[in-house]
Amino acid sequence: METESLNRKTSSSSPKNSIINGDGETKTKPMSNGSDGDDGGGGDVTLKAKMSLINGCTVIVGSIIGSGIFVSPTGVLMYTGSVNLALIVWIVSGLFSMVGAYCYAELGTMITKSGADYAYIMETFGPFMAFIRLWIECMIVRPCSQAIVALTFSVYVMKPFFPECQPPEDSARLLAVCCILVLTFVNCWDVKWATAVQDIFTYAKLLALFIIIASGLYQLYLGRTEYFTFENTDTRVTSLALSFYSGLFAYNGWNYLNFIIEELKDPVKNLPRAIAISCTLVTVVYVLANVSFYTLLSPTEVLGSQAVAVTYAERAFGVIAWTIPVFVALSTFGAVNGILLTSSRLFYAGANEGQMPEILTMIQIQRFTPTPAVLAMAVLSMLYLTVSDIFALINYVGFATWLSIGVAVLCLPWLRWAQPNLPRPIRVPLIFPIVYLIATVFVTVVPMYASPVETGYGILMILSSIPVYLIFIAWKSKPLWFQKSMGGLTQTLQKVMMVVRPKSSSSK
Repeated sequence: METESLNRKTSSSSPKNSIINGDGETKTKPMSNGSDGDDGGGGDVTLKAKMSLINGCTVIVGSIIGSGIFVSPTGVLMYTGSVNLALIVWIVSGLFSMVGAYCYAELGTMITKSGADYAYIMETFGPFMAFIRLWIECMIVRPCSQAIVALTFSVYVMKPFFPECQPPEDSARLLAVCCILVLTFVNCWDVKWATAVQDIFTYAKLLALFIIIASGLYQLYLGRTEYFTFENTDTRVTSLALSFYSGLFAYNGWNYLNFIIEELKDPVKNLPRAIAISCTLVTVVYVLANVSFYTLLSPTEVLGSQAVAVTYAERAFGVIAWTIPVFVALSTFGAVNGILLTSSRLFYAGANEGQMPEILTMIQIQRFTPTPAVLAMAVLSMLYLTVSDIFALINYVGFATWLSIGVAVLCLPWLRWAQPNLPRPIRVPLIFPIVYLIATVFVTVVPMYASPVETGYGILMILSSIPVYLIFIAWKSKPLWFQKSMGGLTQTLQKVMMVVRPKSSSSK
């Protein structure tokens, strides 16, 4: 691509800014007006390791606790039929996520690249399988998940104004768009801003859940246990598998810190600690929150509510019930931020491997943020807002997510056999990935029979990656006019966003 003219223009027009050399690397003089120019790295335009253990925990907890605990109780109960079996599904889903996170701790400390399972699959199975994973995550899972959480944010913000009915769909979508746009600006402006938002809103959502849990424990003390039975249990295997889709969706996000591991301080020590602390905390909070819901709400009431926490608050808190929708809105707002913060790094990692457009490799020269990748994630998320059926979106996400994460976990035993000499600061007993892979087969194969339409759409989305890979990546001898037009488009976008390619890790 024709970058030489842009390189000369960049260096001559702004001596304080970065210079792209012929190898696509970037060098820069320290910037006096950049917010992070003093944060290590000697002025290089690159992603900075700014995140502490606490930041890592809030990224995971903030990404996991979003809409799931407030939406999924309905979905889990819908397929289990009884409260007790629903609680078992919540516990097993948490344990399942912990096992996966434990496997990711070995992979993340062994392959310390941003991109998480994309990087692991690239290292293990090569570029074709890695691209399929990248396609699933970038085109389906992340933007779809962000659309779900943003829609839930809208519903809870508007619910107090529509107490007797559901908020208007178009209004909810517009508010979801506003939420995404505000957080897109924050993530483009400064990583520290984004992590600060994550910290604050994570504390807010935990406070909301602790209030619900405390009131639920009080109701248990009063003897409100009449709904904790196995009555009306649905014993069909297909229904059980679909209940795990909703349960596991609520835990989705336990692997998000791996996507930004290059920005985590001392990842070998802090990554496994953050995963262990966060997954344990979330599992306990989720189970106790569900117990609290069922102390006052019957299964029929839960199934009839799209805002379970609001319905519970109306029963438990009376005149101050309005505070819970506010806290839930804060919770989902923080979750949108966590998804956006980590997802943009996946686009960035894929572009660095040549499997995404070159512009997505680039960093804003003053803010040191992957601005093009953040914007790409925001646009895709807003496209998914054209679908308003949250549970259909969850089914699309569930199939693609657990299939692709299962392939990533398969990397662990495969690399033990193929590359036994790789440094492994953490060594996971092989029984854990084996158990995880067996469970993954259950939650992906069974729903193909139980929910063929949604899984069929999911399979079609996955298969669409093959022609894209063959045309845009495997085909190297593209026409000159195509290469020139893409190069010109890249240069134009560079000028508009003031972005350049970072100095690669290998050349540091």
